[in-house]
Amino acid sequence: MRVTKHYPPPALAEVLADLRRRGERIVFTNGCFDLLHPGHIYMLSQAKSLGEVLVVGINSDASVKRLKGVQRPILNETERVLLLSALEVVDYVTIFSEDTPLEMIRLLRPQVLVKGGDWSPKAVVGREIVEEAGGEVVLIPYQADFSTTGIIERILALYGSGEKLDPLGNPQPASRTRQT
Repeated sequence: MRVTKHYPPPALAEVLADLRRRGERIVFTNGCFDLLHPGHIYMLSQAKSLGEVLVVGINSDASVKRLKGVQRPILNETERVLLLSALEVVDYVTIFSEDTPLEMIRLLRPQVLVKGGDWSPKAVVGREIVEEAGGEVVLIPYQADFSTTGIIERILALYGSGEKLDPLGNPQPASRTRQT
């Protein structure tokens, strides 16, 4: 039998309701998580420390395209779910197709809502829902050296020209086809 951390929103709401009845503190965060990087790992680890159960909501592929452009996501939602599910700090992963997690937050009713420090408290989607229910919103300090866009830009700078690099990053002459 295969155990997964991915649940559709309605099924996850039932699981979380049971955990909440048992006194478990539910923490929720969300994002595209297009290319998992150290900034994500830091934020997820900090989020997990705020409760017993960490739920990660990810934008669907269609939602990422609307928010980030037609060339995104780099990794599809199945791949992103797989990566996040492999992390020990993540307990559950779910996908939402709207551009914001508002309906997801309303359905799942987390006690703690976490976003990166690049958000202002008033701009956090779902803040009112969580606070009205007695929960809290926590902003995790933003790790400025890490972003998916920055990683994509570095890859394009290194490999965008099609130029081959040696292991030290030095340009290599283009391969020549042998003529006979």
